[in-house]
Amino acid sequence: MGKFPVTEKKEKELLMDMEQLDIREIDIEEKFIKCSGHGGQKVNKTSTGVYLRHIPTGIEVKFTKERSQGLNRFFARRLLVEKIRETLGLPTEKSKEIEKIKRKKQRNKKRNKEREGI
Repeated sequence: MGKFPVTEKKEKELLMDMEQLDIREIDIEEKFIKCSGHGGQKVNKTSTGVYLRHIPTGIEVKFTKERSQGLNRFFARRLLVEKIRETLGLPTEKSKEIEKIKRKKQRNKKRNKEREGI
């Protein structure tokens, strides 16, 4: 089993992204915090939430959506990678999705104009 409770493929993708952006584990300050929400008393008593701070850039991320600390650690790192990409001006997964939606809307708009002309 790997470092995080996710599939090997997802873990490798995350580690490759971190390596490409030169994000090292040494540069990440990690704290575990209590979180609220679904899970009842278990969540309120245990520190399953994760707070990450990338020391060189000062970017901070907090992730508390999952009940599992391991999953929160994984998703927090993924969120940190996305934020660092945004600051460097590199394309993120979110920006790729937005571009895809824009292209689809343009195609639909063009089709509708063609239909109106018929």
